Amino acid sequence: MAEKYGSTLILAHVFSPALPPYTGVAPMPVPEIEGIAVVAKERARSVLARGIDLVTARGLKARGELIEAGSTVQALVELAAAEKVDLIIVGTRGMTGFKKLILGSVSSGLVSHSDCPVLVVR
Repeated sequence: MAEKYGSTLILAHVFSPALPPYTGVAPMPVPEIEGIAVVAKERARSVLARGIDLVTARGLKARGELIEAGSTVQALVELAAAEKVDLIIVGTRGMTGFKKLILGSVSSGLVSHSDCPVLVVR
């Protein structure tokens, strides 16, 4: 579709910020979470870069958005609104049986809350 209409794709990768660990009632050593946050951001950046490479290798225009947010759905809905996107395309995890009847939480949330059309691809 992007090739047919000359569209620029916005590939978005949302990752959760590192949260301080729950220490409970008893004093426990708190693991160093800054290192975990750095690794999470680097992995997210790597995933996004691979996606952009795949798209541009096919001769399509693309750019990436790396978003750190607590809610993936909210972050993507806000990005779509800010960028005035025409269509959100999101994948599913390919579940089988009863789980197949229910969309994943992100795809379901996007369908429910986005102001633009959402294409869910299995």
